[in-house]
Amino acid sequence: MQDFYPTRNLFASRCGCCRVSRRDALKQSLLGTALLLAQLLPKPVQAADTPRVRRYTVMLASRPVGVQTTEILPGGEWRISYEYNDRGRGPKLVTRLVLGPDRVPVLTETTGNDYYKGSVTEVFNFRKGRANWRNNAEQGERGVPGKAFYTSFHGPPEENALLAQALLGVPGNILPLLPEGEARLERVGELKLNAGGKARTVVHYQVSGLDLSPSPIWLDEDGTFFGIGGEWWAVMREGWEASLDDLTKAENAVTLGRERKLALELATRPGLVAFTGANLFDSETATLKPGTTVLVEGERIRAVGPDGMAIPGGTRRIDASGKTLLPGLWDMHAHLSANDNRLNLACGVTSIRDMANDIDYLQNQRQSFDSGETAGPRIVAAGFIDGPGPYAGPSKVLVATAEEGRKAVARYAELGYEQIKLYSSLKPELIEGLIREGHERGMRVSGHVPAFMSAEQVIKLGFDEIQHINFVFLNFLFDSVKDTRTPVRFTAVAQNAAELDLRSERVQAFVSLLKEHKTVIDPTVNVFEQQFVARRGVLSPSYAAVANRMPPQLRRSFLAGGLPVPDGQDRRYRDSFGALLAMIRLLHESGVPLVAGTDALAGFALHRELELYVQAGIPAPEVLKIATLGAARVARRERELGSIAPGKLADLVLVAGNPAADISAIRQVEMVVKGGTVYHSADLCRSLGIQA
Repeated sequence: MQDFYPTRNLFASRCGCCRVSRRDALKQSLLGTALLLAQLLPKPVQAADTPRVRRYTVMLASRPVGVQTTEILPGGEWRISYEYNDRGRGPKLVTRLVLGPDRVPVLTETTGNDYYKGSVTEVFNFRKGRANWRNNAEQGERGVPGKAFYTSFHGPPEENALLAQALLGVPGNILPLLPEGEARLERVGELKLNAGGKARTVVHYQVSGLDLSPSPIWLDEDGTFFGIGGEWWAVMREGWEASLDDLTKAENAVTLGRERKLALELATRPGLVAFTGANLFDSETATLKPGTTVLVEGERIRAVGPDGMAIPGGTRRIDASGKTLLPGLWDMHAHLSANDNRLNLACGVTSIRDMANDIDYLQNQRQSFDSGETAGPRIVAAGFIDGPGPYAGPSKVLVATAEEGRKAVARYAELGYEQIKLYSSLKPELIEGLIREGHERGMRVSGHVPAFMSAEQVIKLGFDEIQHINFVFLNFLFDSVKDTRTPVRFTAVAQNAAELDLRSERVQAFVSLLKEHKTVIDPTVNVFEQQFVARRGVLSPSYAAVANRMPPQLRRSFLAGGLPVPDGQDRRYRDSFGALLAMIRLLHESGVPLVAGTDALAGFALHRELELYVQAGIPAPEVLKIATLGAARVARRERELGSIAPGKLADLVLVAGNPAADISAIRQVEMVVKGGTVYHSADLCRSLGIQA
């Protein structure tokens, strides 16, 4: 929620509908085959029934936040305007586009601003067998012997529809991508919609090669773009916004089918399994115990002892010699989406705390993971609450009165949520009552520091936890920065954090206040490394260690950079990030509890978060404790999770190397056990298109 940055190539992959058999189609007569192809292939853009202007609504959490307008001008040139507002952030782009005779773009020009309001200039052209492209992060030139589709770095949603249309026109529905990669298209089915007395049939496709799982796209029967569903981010043809739920449900049905199949393929349930020769990380003492055997029976740990202990016959033995066996890791700041399930497990994350999500989606995911129907981590749920207004967070739960707040907290409690998260647009006068309502129901209360309030104020009112380290610094900028609903909550910290004297009386008093109230800090400092330190055209330091393992289109996104840096302030932004790390060290050394969360790419961002804590000066064993037992204690799950001990749930991570000595070894996950179910990290990665 802090830095949510949806891009055209990173849609949630939740897709659905009936499936058409290509094999059956080939059995039809020549005439029948011709008719089928005529239905599948889009009509030419000049067709009389193709609108010259099409408008779309961009939606976050089912609320309209922006528009896309597609115009086909005389002569066939396209002009696409695309913008949306996400809490004061969001792109505003205009794309000029020319299609070749095969419906593949031969000219693309995009100008405007990106999500963080940085200027955008992107040009692509294809002429005489050569492709040239240039944008704010990359440039290149290449000879192209056949067809290839350039995926814009800052393209509008319409471009995915053009890609789908191009794929429909090539054998096998496979097309090379520029600058690199390959796209494949599958026709999933069709859906009949009714809205406002109108009926329409839309066709659902999945495009592979843009993300870690297939990306949904819906086309009209005439081949024009109709929409993209999703609980979080969606685009719908104007006038058909009421059909969003229908598209989303259909997409989710296909995703569920795919995840069920993968769970069967990737999971092993041995019943009895023994890890022998392990260097066991004892999260209670933050030390290693070499030569340890851990016996797992069913979903629980049966015994832990020195090598040579009795092991029942028929037990599957896993030699862990020279490796480290840890409790399952926790990501304490997640926003679960379709690609995160297996990615978390692949990186050793067996439990997450979801800090804001669609209620129905999260409930379904938790039930599916807990039953073993699909593969994913355990979920601790925090219910999101914000106030209405121009900067409201992407949520359906917006409250403006004390009574609305009481009902929202009560509903989350009834649904089994363990925590509520308060956000930036809430009225300050509602905060004390919301905290009281949450505590009376046994729930933890945390969140952003609401606008026009300071961290000191919400701590004294009873906040159990503060999300994001920037709000700690904003406490000392309160005299000049009171309205933190906008991106000023990032830029003010980037410009001023380096000047804060951490030895000052005021800072020391604030740290003492945190300690006195036992307030937990959830830094998500990897987010601010991305914002303050990443630069356009250079691999983000947050993902440089794993970039070359990623699918090409995802790897490109790591070149996007972070916040636009004013002239002459590059050093200041970097020094301010250093100040965030110094504050994290001060908090830890002062006894203020920390939890490790991402608010970014699942799994890999947690590894980076832990590396940054060590970079800040926290010893690696203590960092591992924060990410295991420390997290379980904050989540009130320490009786079942967080350490490797008899009777506890068998959530384990086997790592090649010793992360207690070199925290980066936490990236070398070989095997993950969740509740006695065994997964190989390499298999999970390959299922997502990630190199093991």
